[in-house]
Amino acid sequence: MAQDLALAEDPNSWATEKWWASRRLRYNVALVIAGFLAFVCYVIVVDWCIRIEPSGDFEITLFTTALQAVGYLFMMAIANVCFYLGPLSERIIRPTNAVVFRQTAFRLGFWFSVLLPFAIPTTLAISCYLHTRK
Repeated sequence: MAQDLALAEDPNSWATEKWWASRRLRYNVALVIAGFLAFVCYVIVVDWCIRIEPSGDFEITLFTTALQAVGYLFMMAIANVCFYLGPLSERIIRPTNAVVFRQTAFRLGFWFSVLLPFAIPTTLAISCYLHTRK
């Protein structure tokens, strides 16, 4: 903890990279958990859509599950590339308070990345709800 605080207070380039790198595992674990939970929500929403609109074109098969898993892994790779925006933005902005900047930037990026996978089941649920009201 003391080393983490020392890294957070050190504005040099090495400390910046080390601070962000120390959070990458936490970020990736959260992405995996969010992806799994978002898929569970997606399955629940598709089941609900099938029950309220049986003539709809909804299905979940082993193929579509595998395809979505591969697609999610690809999106996780893109999210990890975007993770570098944290240290890059710190180098560009050069904040006077590196500790607050790092914590704020990490939290914003973390929660955006964790909540983004839930956009698909949410959009599908809204679409099913609106189409059944016609």
